[in-house]
Amino acid sequence: MDAAASTRTMRAWDAFLAGLQAGLIGVLWMLAWLGISSMLERRGFWMAENLLASAFYGSAALRGGFSGSTLSGLALYILMYSVLGALFAWALHLYAKPTGLPRLTLILAAVACGLGWYWLTFQMLWKNWIPLAAILHSRSGTVLGHVLYGTLIARFPAYLPRAAHCDEPAATHDVLNLPGTGMAAPAGDVPQEEP
Repeated sequence: MDAAASTRTMRAWDAFLAGLQAGLIGVLWMLAWLGISSMLERRGFWMAENLLASAFYGSAALRGGFSGSTLSGLALYILMYSVLGALFAWALHLYAKPTGLPRLTLILAAVACGLGWYWLTFQMLWKNWIPLAAILHSRSGTVLGHVLYGTLIARFPAYLPRAAHCDEPAATHDVLNLPGTGMAAPAGDVPQEEP
């Protein structure tokens, strides 16, 4: 019984770490998109990070370019969205077997998570805590960024350890194809050529 509980705990931990990795990759792509969309609106590339940095520095953080305060906004984005990816993967692992879900279902759940997080933060929490970010963010660019983020955190099963991917035991022997015979033999049984 303890071995089963230990295996379940390790798989939950693996899902959490895979989600953390997917969340980090997702937020980096989302921030790249937010920078590009911000430049298309004739704002600075770092505007999204500077808006979030206004939580720490107030209106002094609102610049178009990169500054020292931009790092705090960047760190806050990376921290929040990486942890969100980890929590998404962990929760999905608890309620469903993520590798057994259809790909479209997993993507739709992840996009719903990303859009739900956008609505919760930008439409509710930031209005009280970071009002400049809630008011000045680019709605269309930020919504599309969250869709991109959700699509990328749906890839978290790819970051699971190989043993967590399948319930099959690992093969004990490597198999090599014997040339010209159409047969396979275990790696240890391949005849050696004489010089």
